[in-house]
Amino acid sequence: MKQIIFSSLFALCAAVAVQQRRVSYDGHKVFRVSVGQEVAKVNGIVSKLGLTTWKGAPRAGAFADIVVPPAQVSAFTAEITGMDTITMHEDLGASIAEESTFYTYAAGSVNSTWFNSYHSYADHLQFLRDLQAQHPAQSEIVTSGNSLNGNPITGIHFWGSSGKGVKPAIVFHGTVHAREWIATMVVEYMAYNLLTNYATSTEIESFVDTYDFYVFPVVNPDGFLYSQNTDRLWRKNRQSTSGSTCVGHDINRNWPYMWSVPGGASTNPCAEDFKGKSGGDAPETIALAAWLKTIKANQGLKLFLDYHSYSQLFMTPYGYSCTAVATKNNELQSLAKGAVAAIKAVHGVSFDYGPICSTIYQATGSSVDYVNDVVGADYTFTSELRDTGNYGFVLPANQILPSGEEAYAGIRYLLLNMR
Repeated sequence: MKQIIFSSLFALCAAVAVQQRRVSYDGHKVFRVSVGQEVAKVNGIVSKLGLTTWKGAPRAGAFADIVVPPAQVSAFTAEITGMDTITMHEDLGASIAEESTFYTYAAGSVNSTWFNSYHSYADHLQFLRDLQAQHPAQSEIVTSGNSLNGNPITGIHFWGSSGKGVKPAIVFHGTVHAREWIATMVVEYMAYNLLTNYATSTEIESFVDTYDFYVFPVVNPDGFLYSQNTDRLWRKNRQSTSGSTCVGHDINRNWPYMWSVPGGASTNPCAEDFKGKSGGDAPETIALAAWLKTIKANQGLKLFLDYHSYSQLFMTPYGYSCTAVATKNNELQSLAKGAVAAIKAVHGVSFDYGPICSTIYQATGSSVDYVNDVVGADYTFTSELRDTGNYGFVLPANQILPSGEEAYAGIRYLLLNMR
C-alpha cells in the first residue's frame, strides 16, 4: 500500500543528508509573454533584468516563459506594459511544494497508483526492480553506462516469445534534462503498460514479441538527483568546466554530431544549453552513444524516442538545421502526423509535429540527430510532453496518468504503422 506523506522536498533533502542549501523559489512568478514582433525587446528585458527563462523568444509570434524573482516583479511588469501576458505561476515556490508531495512507495507494490504522484530517485529505481521481479522470465534490469558521479544509467529490458536480444530494439529515453519530471513518469508508464498487459492483450503481445524494448526513465541521474534535492529547476548534468565556476553540460547539446554548427547551443558554461568543451565530452553522452551503437550492431535499432517537456510536440530530425532534410522525411512526417492524431484521441490534447529546428528551435548536438545519422536507427523521434504553458516544468501530479495514456497512444500508432 502507498501512504501519502505531506512533506516537502526539503524534508527529503535532509533525509539524504544533502549538504547544499536548497534553492528557494518562494514568491517567484512565472509569466508567459506573447512576443509578437517584439523579439529583440523581450530578449532585451530578460537580459537587462538578469532573468531566467523556461522558454526564450526564438522568433516572432512565439511565447516567452519568464521566471521573475520577487524583487524584480515591479520592474518586469513595467517593462512589459502593453504586451499580452498571462501568469503561469503566481508563486512558483508554492507550486513546487504542491508538486513535490511524494507518495511513499512500498517495495513490491507495482500498480497504477504509482502514477498518482512524482517520486524520489531511489523509489524510481525500486519501482523498476519490482516491475522486473513481476516478470522475471521476460525482463531484466540493464544499465547503459554510468554518470559523472558514478550513478548507473538504469533501465529495464523486456522481450517476448523469441527470447532476449533476438528482435530489433526499441529504445525510450527520459529525463535527459533533470527538471523534466513528467518525462520520467511517462517513460515508466510505457514499460508498465506493455509488461503488465502482455498476458491479456493480443495487440501488446504482438508488439513485445516483435521487438526488444529498452526503457530508460532517467538518463541524467546526477542532474535528476540535484533537481530533487537542491534546485528543482536544474537542467544539465553536474559536470564542471575548467576555467569556470559554473556547473553542468547540457547532455542534449553534447552528442558528437553537428556539435560545432553555430546557433544551436551555447558555448557559455553558465548557460542552460551549454554544449560542453567538445562534442561527446559528457560521461553520460559517451556511455549512451557507445551503448546505442552496440545495440544497433547486435540486433538492430528500429525506433529511438527521446521524451522531454514541455510544449506538446512530436518531432523528427533535424535539430541542427532548418533546411537539412532527413532521408525518410516523408515517412517520418506521416508517422508523426498519425501519432499526434492518436494522442489527441485519448484526452483531446493537441500536439504539433514536424522537424525539430522548424517546430521548436535550432538544437545542435542532439540525441535524435546523432541516433538518426550516426547510429542509424530506422526511426527517430523526440516528444515534448504536456503542457503548453499553464504549468510548464512544474506539472501537477494529476496529469501524470493522462500524459502516459496519451503518449502510449502515440507509440501504439508507430508500432502499428512502422515498416
